[in-house]
Amino acid sequence: MALLDSMGQKRAMFSLAGLRELHRAGDRSRLALLAILLLGAGSLLSLLFSVTTGASNASFVDVIANIAGSDEALNARDRIIIFDIRMPRAILGFLVGGSLAVSGAIMQGLFRNPLADPGLVGVSSGASLGAVVIIVLASTFAAPLYTLLGIYALPIAAFGGGLASTWLLYRIATGNGQTSVATMLLAGIALGSLAGALTGLLIYMANDQQLRDLTFWGMGSLAGATWAKIAAAGPIILLSFAAIPFMARGLNAITLGEATAFHMGVPVQRLKNIAIVTVAAATGASVAVSGGIGFVGIVVPHVLRMSIGPDHRFLLPASALLGGSLLIFADVLARTIVAPAELPIGIITAAVGGPFFLWILLRHRARLAL
Repeated sequence: MALLDSMGQKRAMFSLAGLRELHRAGDRSRLALLAILLLGAGSLLSLLFSVTTGASNASFVDVIANIAGSDEALNARDRIIIFDIRMPRAILGFLVGGSLAVSGAIMQGLFRNPLADPGLVGVSSGASLGAVVIIVLASTFAAPLYTLLGIYALPIAAFGGGLASTWLLYRIATGNGQTSVATMLLAGIALGSLAGALTGLLIYMANDQQLRDLTFWGMGSLAGATWAKIAAAGPIILLSFAAIPFMARGLNAITLGEATAFHMGVPVQRLKNIAIVTVAAATGASVAVSGGIGFVGIVVPHVLRMSIGPDHRFLLPASALLGGSLLIFADVLARTIVAPAELPIGIITAAVGGPFFLWILLRHRARLAL
């Protein structure tokens, strides 16, 4: 009888009414776990939705049957469209969206600032500068590098620019073995402005074709997604995801203040190092293969924080799943809304994310203490 009562209580806790009661009481762990499960299922559905949407006769059922081993489900043309064009694009979109959302959640927790974003530490600006150098100088000073690396020249240059800006930021913000968060934020803004100035100078030197490439790349796009780009950026992004369990509890503690976290046994300086390197790697790799995509790193953590709470043990994996799914849907919209042409995905995220973020601020500004 006691066992039956216990099982009944557990079922009640996972019921909708039970979850609402837990939400009101402040314990959102079960709600967060349920949300992660739902987001995981939603991520798989978003991938399948992406690869089956567009100018092709392949249906959802046909793609599933082909993946299950039925070679007759798709003809040769549809297999090329699905597995050589749409599949790498969907996977790359999920990785990029997840990495941007996780990076935003990490920075907001580390800086204890709800408006913190990877762009503030100069990673995005440095990565963009590296990419612009390759695009503009590919036929002159950067020709040997472009010849040596081929299609990998742009991703490697962008990733290197992001890491270089992060290293310079550390040299400025760290002294006597301690990193000042305030100095890091201010230095990141200054480095971002400097990188922007150098980028503007290179754009001024560009020809008409380079200007078109730079404009399209700067607004963000997944149009050039290939399995080779996934192989180049995917391991870096996945390694940054692997660091999530080692940062979650420390980020929970550091929200109470660095001194409090230190007295709780958290190695604060090591946590900062891991967090910044993780953000640099994830954001740099994402910018390298997709260009500039905004608002994902700010909006996604906000939405999840208001629904499942601020516990980074759940917030970080949920951000990866929701960020990836949202970017996939934004990419589907970008390539179908003006078909057969295609919009840069950065326009979609800015057009939807900007007003939505303002709505969040206006509706929840008292709760967010903004």
